[in-house]
Amino acid sequence: MFPARRAFRAAPALSASPFRSYHASRSLLVQVNDAIPDVELMENSPGNKVSIAKELKGKGVIIGVPAAFSPSCSESHIPGYINSSKLKDAGQVFVVSVNDAFVMGQWGKSLDPDGKSGLRFLADPHAAFTKALELDFDGTAIFGQPRSKRYALVVDDGKVKSVHVEPDNTGVKESTADKVLQ
Repeated sequence: MFPARRAFRAAPALSASPFRSYHASRSLLVQVNDAIPDVELMENSPGNKVSIAKELKGKGVIIGVPAAFSPSCSESHIPGYINSSKLKDAGQVFVVSVNDAFVMGQWGKSLDPDGKSGLRFLADPHAAFTKALELDFDGTAIFGQPRSKRYALVVDDGKVKSVHVEPDNTGVKESTADKVLQ
């Protein structure tokens, strides 16, 4: 887990509308040089447990998305990585979402049917990994439950080297392949 650096400050209420609070964001707490948390995720089925902290040796990228099969995730964010000429030099690449293992497995097959990209699609159904990074947000107004902010973490030897988090939680600007895989 990450050491306490600063007190949690909830974002100020913007209005009574759930759609306004949907984009409210608290302070970012995962930082450069933080260790990747050792939390079990699932790959393709609930019985196939994966710990990115244990599996990621050397360099890699962890991409967090708010929802599998959502328009931005499926049409631009993840395809941007799959189609990037720089992906081969990124090391191991993991896509993590607060979805179940079956959804993530099918989403991976729909985006990369032959698995040629090397991206691994991991489920974080209880948001344990996402919460350990402190990259969760209250997405109940849209997604029905807490979700992951859209982010990308560049990692080397188990430590975060750069952090790319969307300031509005779900946009696709800061965490694109073009910005992350420079």
